[in-house]
Amino acid sequence: MSEQAEVLVEVDSLLKDTVQRYCLTCHNDRTNTADFSLSGLSSASRMPAEVLEKVLQKLRAGEMPPVGRLRPDAETTATLLVRLEQLLDAQASVSPNPGAPAIHRLNRAEYRNAVRDLLDLDLDHARDLPADDSGYGFDNIGDVLTVSPLHIEKYVSAARRISRLVVGTMVPRPVVERYESPRGKSEEALDQLPPNARGGIVFRHYFPFDAEYVLTVRVGGRRASGMPAPRLDLRMNGRRVHLVDADFSGEDGNQGSRNFEFRMSVAAGDHEIGAGFLTEFARIEDIGATTLNDVSVDYVLVSGPFGATGPGETTSRRRLFVCRPELGHEERCARQILGEVARRAYRRPVTSSDIDPLLELYQLGRIEGGGFEAGVEMALSGVLVSPNFLFRTEGAPPGLAPGSVYPVSDFDLASRLSFFLWSSIPDDELLDLAGQGRLSDTEVLAGQIKRMLADPKAGALVDNFAGQWLHLRNVADWTPDPELFPGFDESLRYGFLRETQLFLEHLIREDRSVFELIDADYTFLNERLAEFYGVEGVRGGYFRRVSTEGTERGGILTQGSILMVTSYPTRTSPVLRGKWVLENLLGAPPPPPPPDVPELPDRAGASPGSLREALEQHRANPACAVCHARLDPLGFSLESFDAVGAYRLAEQGRPIEAVGVLPDGTVVDGPRGLRGVLQARQVEFVETVAEKLLTYALGRGLTSSDRPAVRQIRRQVAVHDYRFSTLVAAVIDSVPFRFRRKPE
Repeated sequence: MSEQAEVLVEVDSLLKDTVQRYCLTCHNDRTNTADFSLSGLSSASRMPAEVLEKVLQKLRAGEMPPVGRLRPDAETTATLLVRLEQLLDAQASVSPNPGAPAIHRLNRAEYRNAVRDLLDLDLDHARDLPADDSGYGFDNIGDVLTVSPLHIEKYVSAARRISRLVVGTMVPRPVVERYESPRGKSEEALDQLPPNARGGIVFRHYFPFDAEYVLTVRVGGRRASGMPAPRLDLRMNGRRVHLVDADFSGEDGNQGSRNFEFRMSVAAGDHEIGAGFLTEFARIEDIGATTLNDVSVDYVLVSGPFGATGPGETTSRRRLFVCRPELGHEERCARQILGEVARRAYRRPVTSSDIDPLLELYQLGRIEGGGFEAGVEMALSGVLVSPNFLFRTEGAPPGLAPGSVYPVSDFDLASRLSFFLWSSIPDDELLDLAGQGRLSDTEVLAGQIKRMLADPKAGALVDNFAGQWLHLRNVADWTPDPELFPGFDESLRYGFLRETQLFLEHLIREDRSVFELIDADYTFLNERLAEFYGVEGVRGGYFRRVSTEGTERGGILTQGSILMVTSYPTRTSPVLRGKWVLENLLGAPPPPPPPDVPELPDRAGASPGSLREALEQHRANPACAVCHARLDPLGFSLESFDAVGAYRLAEQGRPIEAVGVLPDGTVVDGPRGLRGVLQARQVEFVETVAEKLLTYALGRGLTSSDRPAVRQIRRQVAVHDYRFSTLVAAVIDSVPFRFRRKPE
């Protein structure tokens, strides 16, 4: 008897006995609890894979049989889990189903990044596009990225604007653009300014012409008595262009506001502008005072262009104009330009059927606009509204029967890689390797993954993957009640988000274990955030790695960003926090609450004690108790942190009870106890991270046919100490990522 046959015999015996003794009381054809019946079970091999996958998931999570009912012993459950995995994975290896992803429209982040990498124009061209819908937790899911007439209108408008900016054919009309710091007024330092600069702002601005521009820096604040006027340092691309005494005192001699105008000649292109106050005289320790000059840049206005002399030689123009036309050979040069830009925009080799329509646009623009560059501008706008650019499509090799499974082409693999790791189009190196048929080679692919993760563009994994998976995008909109939390400000909001971003960037860049997400003994703080956390010895506005050993903080669960977005504006929420842990770290989201059960009021539980009592009353309803028995203990373990992440031992004179008991009797005592629970459930945690990353990488929701791939990813990662790069490589090596099924 073959090994697979032996496994099937053992699974059949174990499954039949387990179902008969522990499951059929509820899951039969008559009661059909949860719309799930196991009646008529004769052989595991004859049961649909989705049914067995559901049984496997519920058994592993300990959710079934329900607490209070007779359960199989631990050894039986463990054996059944192993054998079910073996059976399902063996079936999947014989009949893989990688899915057939839908046509995928670029979402707003992908559109912006694609324009940046195509034309070296890093502006938010997607700001006017309609917001993207989300599915399965992400906004890059092909099935929900629909196209409306408004999309078409906005794409056309954006294409015209981008083309004019790149080619430089805009009419030079002076405009004013305003830039404000997302951190509000802050004493923090910025990486792009000198270490002794405070209260500053840094932003990027695209100057469309070689011309003069006026930068108006609005400053305000309070100058400490007896101190000299602070000095305003204005920089462009890291180099100082002006340094002035910013005397903006009001009538009382100490505080006020003022505009400082700087007129300067600027070459066309993208430039970084920075302004801040130097702090040589910020603290007057010599007379025993500790008063600071409380000054900051409120905003900067950029006005212009004035006296434009031409479009200049920007990096965007150099990237577009790969040739210059000789007399009588303009069309040949135009064909070369359009062939190169279309190849990169369409992510594949182009043919005459791709280029000829663009040449027709070129001729039209040349005649109407009066020249070669006007023709290129119109043809470029045609590239940017082409479905070949705006949509990701994958074709099947000719002659395949419907339902056939085949490996994706090297060019499709290049696009899958780049949109996964960079949220953007493939670069020339990927396209060249794909054209040579070498990208799918194991060693070549491994080298490209390493290169791509080391590229700054891999920051898209933090912004777009982690930003949605961990709900970090909600930090910007979360506003705690100012009466209850008067110490919260924009500087702290910025610190919360920056801490988690730097933590994740470090994990990716240094190739750390994914378990550091839950148990890292370090984080990234500046002085403001360290004071808020009660961590001593951190001075200055720069973020740096700080040990959290010996404190209650560790991993992302105790970072302010996560604690805040899992709270209400007025109070903590053990329910929201417990739900967040189940959904995002353990892959066991609770079902929606019954429609007839009222939600806990937002202000319920003005103190931790009354909140616990309110939730106990809520759980008195049996329909609520099923889920809340799993949610509440996990959430209560984080009650030592208030709604904005500050650590506390008591509130309103009552000690905090950061402890709960899970249905299986496990005591979850505080943040350390929660970390212990997650560490004990390594399989669920790693598979959940793999599931989230695979969903994001594929741009589609996972089905039961993808579960074997998720388990294989988990096994591959375990062999290499759970390193992040191994997780990425295992996702890319998976059947759903490397293969595709031809639609029926």
